[in-house]
Amino acid sequence: MDTGTHIVMGIALGGLAMADPVVAAHPATWTAVMTGTIIGSQIPDIDTVLKLRDNAVYIRHHRGITHSVPAVLSWPLLLSGAIYLIFPEANLLHLWLWTFLAVFLHVFVDIFNSYGTQALRPFSNHWVALGVINTFDPIIFGAHVVALMIWAFGADPVWTMSILYILLFFYYVSRFALQSAIKQAIRNTIPGTNDVFVAPTMRYFQWRIAADTDRHHYVGQAYGRSINIYDKFLKKPMPENALIQTAMKDKNLDAFVSFSPLYRWEINQYGDIFEVRLIDLRYRSNDYYPFVAVAHLDEDHNILNSYTGWIFSEDKLRKKLDFSHN
Repeated sequence: MDTGTHIVMGIALGGLAMADPVVAAHPATWTAVMTGTIIGSQIPDIDTVLKLRDNAVYIRHHRGITHSVPAVLSWPLLLSGAIYLIFPEANLLHLWLWTFLAVFLHVFVDIFNSYGTQALRPFSNHWVALGVINTFDPIIFGAHVVALMIWAFGADPVWTMSILYILLFFYYVSRFALQSAIKQAIRNTIPGTNDVFVAPTMRYFQWRIAADTDRHHYVGQAYGRSINIYDKFLKKPMPENALIQTAMKDKNLDAFVSFSPLYRWEINQYGDIFEVRLIDLRYRSNDYYPFVAVAHLDEDHNILNSYTGWIFSEDKLRKKLDFSHN
């Protein structure tokens, strides 16, 4: 989920902590717990700092080790220990418990995005991505904001947050049901479908779709069970030549392949420069595919420059690569 949603979830969990008799009876413990739930709801995303290094490192590692089983167990210990130094009169056990719930909830809700997490590390490096909730879901965020406002106007936080999460449980169930219906509609629309990717958007009924058959990639959009196919690409095996082999060893293309399960490739030549481009088919936006990996190589197959990430125009991509066709 996005940072704003994680924040309101942390505050809401702090309100729900009033259901704990120890927290409710001890103001210092509640203050420490609220601090723990807010920070705990954010701490797994500390790996966002990897963007300062480069996109390849960020793509390969974001929501990786910081969302893993050891991290979920370690973050609460570190946070509750640090907070306890500031609030030594707080109950440490209950501070750890609610901080743990905040960290666990962060990782748990991220699983429902199409980006997913490596939440099963170190047992598996597989990306767990259920793809039913957009990274920013206005209904989830808005419901939390309304609940927090009701609490601010004097309502009981335990009942308010309990009702909130009961309603959100049924909301999540409805998202799974809609996703399942869309996948079936895709299979009915595209005979011979092998793999189906369905990604939510901020609109409840509108979803991005991509599908594979033995011969083609299909990209489109679903609105409810109505399927619209926008692009159809013939599947071509990637050539096994020296140019491709060198390009695929580049850190940006390698990171892209580790993240993207559904992409197509292009090789273009501009003068004495060869361009190898990988295009993720899952995120079509306004007739453009913004998530790409590109490498430029010379005639001797030396990599001149490369990039991977989100680019919404060719001009911006050229600036990133510091390369012009002219």
